[in-house]
Amino acid sequence: MSEPLLARLWYGEHPLQWLLRPLAALFGLIARWRRRAYASGLLETKRLPIPVVIVGNISVGGVGKTPVVIDLVQRLKADGWRPGVVSRGYGGRVRQPTPVTAQSDPGQLGDEPVLIAQRTACPVVVGARRADAARLLSTQGVNIIVADDGLQHYALARDVEIVVIDGQRRHGNGYLLPAGPLREPPQRIDEADLVLVTGSARAGEHAVVGRLGQARHLLSGRRRPLDAFSAVHAVAGIGNPAKFFDALEAAGLTLTPHAFPDHHRFAPTDLRLAGDLPILMTEKDAVKCQAFRDSRTWAVEYDAHMPDAAWQTIRARLPRPANT
Repeated sequence: MSEPLLARLWYGEHPLQWLLRPLAALFGLIARWRRRAYASGLLETKRLPIPVVIVGNISVGGVGKTPVVIDLVQRLKADGWRPGVVSRGYGGRVRQPTPVTAQSDPGQLGDEPVLIAQRTACPVVVGARRADAARLLSTQGVNIIVADDGLQHYALARDVEIVVIDGQRRHGNGYLLPAGPLREPPQRIDEADLVLVTGSARAGEHAVVGRLGQARHLLSGRRRPLDAFSAVHAVAGIGNPAKFFDALEAAGLTLTPHAFPDHHRFAPTDLRLAGDLPILMTEKDAVKCQAFRDSRTWAVEYDAHMPDAAWQTIRARLPRPANT
């Protein structure tokens, strides 16, 4: 299905929903059986000798997990931990556990893991099987593992579960795949240790505060404040491009938006945009455009910060850092 069709199907009303609801019910039965199989020991759950913190969501698509992971890793470092990150590496091509560096090819290992490696300077490993990737990561000198997008990967035992929700889209139409965007029922959130919302939070949730920073020129590396720009092309290949566009407009910019699917594999032709206006893109997109960057391309820095109360909830569920 195309992205516009999925948006109408999952976040609005579409007659196809009725046809897909029986499949959604079947998906729900399989998801429940799978989880019970892990809980009962029918399927093996692997526990590592170091703590594992899961950062995930119950819906398909981007909800802002990567900035939350970066914020969490930075807080863990400041608290004396030596964190590492394990990820599926969605959008990449490797399946076996593979280390990621700041210089890795996002086409091979995924855009989000490369961005995390660049922003945190901590060990990162990708792999189709999170438990195997986490086992490799545990040999890299880390004493705590953060699993990016690992909520449904029950083969990896966890000490803390953090669920991230898009405050704008939330649970969409409320249906499971394929009739809706949900991988698990909304009630699954009640079992998590912490619920973070990128946007407006409700009772029992913690709102993540996100801020756009400066724009970094992809060729020279120099930085400029956003108020130094006026009219721009805005490029976003993330789960909810409108969030990026709205934030740029709120910063006072006049923009021509160019939305692409999440994890889009950018090509030089995607950035051949009319006129000579600067091209501003997300950091996640910028890691995929390094090979054909030019004088017009800029990455807009973005930082997310969970409230201190949320961090204290996580901290209380962890032991004190060992071997610091």
